[in-house]
Amino acid sequence: MKTLYLLCCMLISASLMAQIPDAVYSSNIKSVQLFRSGDQLGYPIIRLNSGDRVELHFDEIGGGVKAYSYTFQLCNADWTPALLSQFDYMRGFMQQRINTYRSSSIAFTRYTHYQASLPDQNCYPTRSGNYIVRVFLNSDTSKTIITKRLLVVDEKASTPAQIQQPFNGQYFRTGQKVQFKVQLSEGLNVSNHLQQIKVAILQNYRWDNAHVNLRPSFFSRNILEYNTEQDAIFPAGKEWRWLDMRSLRFQSDRILNAKYLPNSTEIFMRPDADRSKQRFNFFRDVNGMYTIETTESLNPLWQIDYATVHFAFAPPNNMPFPDKDVYLFGQITDYNLNDSAKMVFNEEKGMYETSLFLKQGYYDYTYVTIDRNDPKRQASFDFTEGNYWESENEYLILVYFRPIGGRADELICVGRVNSYTGRQGIMRGQSY
Repeated sequence: MKTLYLLCCMLISASLMAQIPDAVYSSNIKSVQLFRSGDQLGYPIIRLNSGDRVELHFDEIGGGVKAYSYTFQLCNADWTPALLSQFDYMRGFMQQRINTYRSSSIAFTRYTHYQASLPDQNCYPTRSGNYIVRVFLNSDTSKTIITKRLLVVDEKASTPAQIQQPFNGQYFRTGQKVQFKVQLSEGLNVSNHLQQIKVAILQNYRWDNAHVNLRPSFFSRNILEYNTEQDAIFPAGKEWRWLDMRSLRFQSDRILNAKYLPNSTEIFMRPDADRSKQRFNFFRDVNGMYTIETTESLNPLWQIDYATVHFAFAPPNNMPFPDKDVYLFGQITDYNLNDSAKMVFNEEKGMYETSLFLKQGYYDYTYVTIDRNDPKRQASFDFTEGNYWESENEYLILVYFRPIGGRADELICVGRVNSYTGRQGIMRGQSY
């Protein structure tokens, strides 16, 4: 029986291994959000055994009502599924029906808005760690339509941190270095910190360029110090571009014009130019995220509309980048470098172009390039935006612990540091 149990766990894990933690598997599903309750810009993090909640929102274009449910999948620090049964990390029902929905009104676009507050008292996680929230159709977990990341933390450590300008001349003007400590609780039994403690650093909540498997430069009792010139240096980027589409009647400064059709709206953005050679200019942004909202007296959940938004990027000399692809990037595309975010070069106009179907709101976005010969497909700001040490960025420091003989990584600390308030000289780190 034990062998059969382990085999079943391995088969379930193998079936989930290929899924992307943040993805939408249906073209009719739009505006998927999972955020801290009441804060659209809050990353979905909850404390174990607390009253913390996150909100799940999404629209299905076309109207009608379908039977959607969600469940939780526990993962390790590297987002591979943990070899545990759901009974080992969940209480209550193994899946929960999404019962709150409403059809759109006033808007040209017909859609049904679904929402849920997680975790429900009848379905909740009992262990800390990385979770994938999986939304599926008709109680059939093989019909997954949405996967989103969720972090559950059990606070057993702290991470004071600061942002430094790198000493390495190669990154001195373009990078930001995260220096931090991990202070473990006295009751935490760590006999081999190199095997039991794992650390990941996220810049602006992005996982595509996360720094993982960091090794401490110094260890003493319950304190680990991380201070090297190789492991925690991030390209600083630049403040994000923006699209203000909170009103379709009053066009913001970034919109060139709009086409109002009998049953739809098209928005044409002003062509964006290369900023990699421009001087740094600070302005407040939302670090690549977006909010669904309106400036008019409407309910943003089901009364505001969608529009097809046309983006255009003009490369230097209106010539395509050799051996590089250009992508629209940000939470607006789930930070995924897939075909839906890839831009196509228009030889007649000398610009890269793409279009997205977006709900009214305020969106941050940027452009990145991918070297076609790079097997890692690492997004780069070098040719479109530039990297400047002065840029404002938010960093998350995630600390994981695995007990001796444990079968899953526990999340024991979520630290925060901002490149403005946490610069050198201000040893400041905000835990969750």
